[in-house]
Amino acid sequence: MNLLENSILALIGFAGGLIVAGGVFAFITLLGVVNRLASKTGTAKHIVLYENMVIIGGILGNSWFVYQWRLPFGVIGLLCYGLFSGIFIGCQAMALAEVLNVIPVFSKRVRIHYGMPYIVASIACGKAIGAYLQLYIWGQ
Repeated sequence: MNLLENSILALIGFAGGLIVAGGVFAFITLLGVVNRLASKTGTAKHIVLYENMVIIGGILGNSWFVYQWRLPFGVIGLLCYGLFSGIFIGCQAMALAEVLNVIPVFSKRVRIHYGMPYIVASIACGKAIGAYLQLYIWGQ
């Protein structure tokens, strides 16, 4: 391949990455994950800081994925990363369910009046067990 072809491929890849990243950030904004967490924790005055951290996290996460950086944080760093990633994905999944009104519609359809917190906790536990099985049991 010559320089022109490589430049065009790099431009297309960069543009595609911008589009996907824009879609992900639009999705996070639509769900209102950051705003809801800020309001629930009483730290809404720091919303700009939260938004900047989401942007920086997206940039660093993409860079980390593309360049395969090695971070020498050991098992403790891996546990912290897994914990915070799980919290973020859980908040995103629950915000999506809330935006789409899945849980209220489901509870009305099947006529569930009591025990909804237990159903939500069961969904979360099932998700955690499924992720464990996929990563540690079947993923080897």
